[in-house]
Amino acid sequence: KVANLKCSGCANTILKNLKDMDGVTEVKVQVDQDEVEVSYLDSTTDLGKIKSRLLSMGYPEATEANGLLTQLKSFKSCMLGRLN
Repeated sequence: KVANLKCSGCANTILKNLKDMDGVTEVKVQVDQDEVEVSYLDSTTDLGKIKSRLLSMGYPEATEANGLLTQLKSFKSCMLGRLN
């Protein structure tokens, strides 16, 4: 579960930015459930890096702090996802 997931623009940005990570084989985003599902090759894939990438785009885990700066990052990511 992630915070700030609002629309297909958000989903597009998440898909684009996670699919190119080493070891990631599949990414699914369910906007209505606030969920991002990531499939990866094996235990050598660093889950921390995936979470960090999500946070850098403005989508922290739902249990993490979600301050104004993080929310603003998600709006930027959302807008970029709508343009692509």
